[in-house]
Amino acid sequence: MIGVHSPEFGFEKKRASVEAEVQRHELRYPQYLDNDLAYWRALDTQYWPTTYLVDKCGGIRSRHIGEVHAGQKSGDEVEAAIEALLAETSACPTD
Repeated sequence: MIGVHSPEFGFEKKRASVEAEVQRHELRYPQYLDNDLAYWRALDTQYWPTTYLVDKCGGIRSRHIGEVHAGQKSGDEVEAAIEALLAETSACPTD
């Protein structure tokens, strides 16, 4: 899992501010700071937050718009999708 922080406001571009929020929310996965919104634009993202699930071959398999919370429908749906992706055994296509 990788978090990609695409700031909406200027103060969100400060690494120290992002690191403080990562600590406050006890996020235990790497965070990428996308200050120039390059990743945001590359994925044609339009809403905060958006969660993308990527398969073993690097393809985007699903997208969830909105917050995701453990123990709620949003979290259950994303968790089930992750489990399904992890269970896949097919090999990636080769060129």
